[in-house]
Amino acid sequence: MSSISNDPFPTTDLSPFADQIMRINAPRAYARLTVDGPGEPQARAALSGATEKLMLSGPVQDVNEARAMLAGLWLWHDWLDESHRISQSINTPTGSFWHAIMHRREGDFSNSKYWWARCRNHPVMAALGQQAGAVLHPLPADKSLLRLVNAGWNPAAFVDLVEEVHDRPDDPRHAAAVALQRLEWRTLFDWCTRAAAGR
Repeated sequence: MSSISNDPFPTTDLSPFADQIMRINAPRAYARLTVDGPGEPQARAALSGATEKLMLSGPVQDVNEARAMLAGLWLWHDWLDESHRISQSINTPTGSFWHAIMHRREGDFSNSKYWWARCRNHPVMAALGQQAGAVLHPLPADKSLLRLVNAGWNPAAFVDLVEEVHDRPDDPRHAAAVALQRLEWRTLFDWCTRAAAGR
């Protein structure tokens, strides 16, 4: 996916613990656009009791960004409530970003858009606008897909797409939406990792 390598964690700042959590059930992780029911049990057992200090290989320079990483790991394994408890307590654009994703994945699409409006200038938005083209370029032109990157990354348009296709796995846009949500997660998580380490 564009500048993101096959290794989901290209930064050296990520701790072995966080890397191990990410790799649990990796081929099937984060494949559902909306989540109904529990997440990955092995990940829950590993993440229970985890703190922001376990996220990095070195010292944490920004506690909010390290906590955001923890919210992201819960979300990666479909534990929405656990992720929500963390993200709603982070009063930063990054906290709002994870919060918006969580509400989209629970199917609360209007609430997701509310939280997107609170982080519309997050630096990750520009990176997503550039990288999403690699996912969309091979696909046939479709208005719902073109809206996603018409003027940079459009998270509200992505919410609309997910709302339209989340329960239609045979729709060709469904696979694209899954690829885009993974790109979104990895781009934000990598940004949080660097920011938590003070880079």
